[in-house]
Amino acid sequence: MKGSIYEVMAVIGQAIINNKQLLTDLDAAIGDGDHGINMARGFEAVGAKLQSLEPDKDIGTILKTVGMTLITSVGGASGPLYGTAFLRAANLGLGRYELDKEIAANMLAVAITGIKERGKATRGEKTMLDVLEPAYDAFVEAAGAQKSLIECLESACESARLGVEFTKTIVATKGRASYLGERSIGHQDPGATSSYIMLQTLLEYIRC
Repeated sequence: MKGSIYEVMAVIGQAIINNKQLLTDLDAAIGDGDHGINMARGFEAVGAKLQSLEPDKDIGTILKTVGMTLITSVGGASGPLYGTAFLRAANLGLGRYELDKEIAANMLAVAITGIKERGKATRGEKTMLDVLEPAYDAFVEAAGAQKSLIECLESACESARLGVEFTKTIVATKGRASYLGERSIGHQDPGATSSYIMLQTLLEYIRC
């Protein structure tokens, strides 16, 4: 690949593609059954698009490419939500080729804000925010304790994992899953799961 940020997006995309069936099965239980299919298609398109970029592009340009590609190639709500998240993060990556803890935290913060604004959602509604917001809180807390970037991500991923588990205990109030009402309890949210997969994959990449 053409540098670490390309590799990061490549491994994240492959992780989503590898978990296509899991995400589809989770969505079939409470939604349209297409989350895994749509996300895999989106990241296949992302991989092809990134291959067409010149190798000297900054982080912002790469993330903008990811965001725009997801918006145009992923069906349902996931494309606009994830696309917006990457586009917001891209603004902080313009002119940058490396990330530190502060920029990483700020990127996650603006990505979350973008998702909340685009999806008109808040934490506790059985969505990806139930993973991303606790992950952000844990990352910032670890950074404040002078932990390393890897340690910050470890804390974030553990909180994200617990967030996925939390979605099993609450009623869905957004999207197709909201139609089930109380029957959505006991099922983990597919969007929360794909968010966790992305964070965990990022951690595993940085550990290597």
